[in-house]
Amino acid sequence: MSNHGLRGNVLVAQGGGPTAVINQSLVGVVLEAKKYPQVDRIYGALHGVEGIATEQFLDLTGETRSNLEAVAKTPASALLSTRVKPDAAYCQKMFQVMKAHDIRFFFYIGGNDSSDTVRIIKEEAKKDDYEFRAIHIPKTVDNDLVMSDHTPGYGSAARYVASAFSGVNFDNKSLGGVYIGVVMGRHAGFLTAASVLGKVYNDDGPHLVYLPERAFTIEHFINDVKEAYDKYGRCIIAVSEGIQDEDGVPIVTKLQEHIEKDAHGNVQLSGTGALGDLLVAEVKLKLGIKRVRADTLGYIQRSFLGCTSDVDQMEAREVGEKAVQYALDDGLDGSVSIVRTGDYAVAYRLLELEQIAAKTKHMDPSYINEAGNYVTEAFFKYAKPLIGSGFPHGARLRAQMVEKLIK
Repeated sequence: MSNHGLRGNVLVAQGGGPTAVINQSLVGVVLEAKKYPQVDRIYGALHGVEGIATEQFLDLTGETRSNLEAVAKTPASALLSTRVKPDAAYCQKMFQVMKAHDIRFFFYIGGNDSSDTVRIIKEEAKKDDYEFRAIHIPKTVDNDLVMSDHTPGYGSAARYVASAFSGVNFDNKSLGGVYIGVVMGRHAGFLTAASVLGKVYNDDGPHLVYLPERAFTIEHFINDVKEAYDKYGRCIIAVSEGIQDEDGVPIVTKLQEHIEKDAHGNVQLSGTGALGDLLVAEVKLKLGIKRVRADTLGYIQRSFLGCTSDVDQMEAREVGEKAVQYALDDGLDGSVSIVRTGDYAVAYRLLELEQIAAKTKHMDPSYINEAGNYVTEAFFKYAKPLIGSGFPHGARLRAQMVEKLIK
């Protein structure tokens, strides 16, 4: 099938946060690679870069198509994942392991940090004059990879967020009050913005949406909540965990005394209900509304079984297949990206790794309203196709009120 004489083994790995469709990309790589006679064995590294450095390889060559297809429909990383961010020395160690196992084709499924890892390993191979192809396969629920219309994993997570807020809307309409849902997104608001995609009626929630791309102040927030509550008699709010003030300081750090940080020194945003609880306290204190509740969606939005987008599943499979074709048919290295070519259609292209490594895409300004508390029609048009077909919508009773007899 290929005009290139390079022969050897394939290695595929998964890194960073899992998604509902990341295994579609894995299976796309394995099944496509099986078609090429110059591929001897297909290995999968457990725990991403950690597994490469410590030679924790599964031999996927003999996996049946039937089992691979079942794994493809399973959320989260079948090969397990890692949060390790390798430096040059770590990448050099990984390359030596790959060389020992005659890895000639490397596919890493991950976000922008993963693309940088691929770039460094490729540089190591070049220094060693070792013929080697390396492709980064995109994934992230944050949808924040630059130079790509969207990223596999986002559509399914967005479908879950839209479904969750759609259900909360009916709950909130039943008993009233204020509801705050905190959604993943440290620097990009795409996932939080998806909370609006299940709306049917004009008075459906969320009524307010706050994203990291716009400065957040408690004063404006309280005024917005009061206005919405006075208008609808209730208020549903979608808030990104990464909302920040005009100086870029996360709001959660301004509202609490003791700040948790992760292993990389970042303020702990996920895995804590602090932001929701703090905003609830502000609303109760300043508006005197008694029924105010908050949820933090947390990990559940990332790999929710049974709430995947068919569009997302298909595209996640195709980026894996295209990665193999770029490496084995064309003899290229790089990062696969998705390009929107119609309404709705996509194509794939290969980017230079340096173009996306360690960079973050933000919401287009045209997707956010002037007040910074909701999204525009442009966002609906952008995101609606990504959550897939058959989205469940609730209904309302349409019966007329009976005339009162005792007035």
